[in-house]
Amino acid sequence: MKPLESKTPEQFIADFFTSFTEAVVHSDEQPADLMARYYTRDVVQVADGVRLDWGRLVAHLRPVRRNLTEFSFQVHEALTDGNRIAARFTIHARMRKSGSVSTRVHMFAEFTPDGLMRRARQLTRTLDQVEPQHEHGS
Repeated sequence: MKPLESKTPEQFIADFFTSFTEAVVHSDEQPADLMARYYTRDVVQVADGVRLDWGRLVAHLRPVRRNLTEFSFQVHEALTDGNRIAARFTIHARMRKSGSVSTRVHMFAEFTPDGLMRRARQLTRTLDQVEPQHEHGS
């Protein structure tokens, strides 16, 4: 992953999640190897109060790989302060059995100088309607 300062905050977030999800869905790479290209080994992500460490994030990749068929990330805004970023974005996803879902994410995250995520706190909300915009992703 490229360093945070090499792009606008919006583009960095869009590229980070799009390229990571592309690799999860379309590559045969082992989940732990893939994670190592995007996250630090001591990563902690808290999403809606649920704490996910390295092991839980790696385990989460298997069902994503099996069930996600299409996705895009729509970044509404993002701000940086050094290696920290605050972002508001929407994930648009189509799942194999459950159809389409859109999720609004409000995230505060810290990245290493080389662009790996070290920690994140996220609040999410499933949207009632799927927004048809597909700015980043496949």
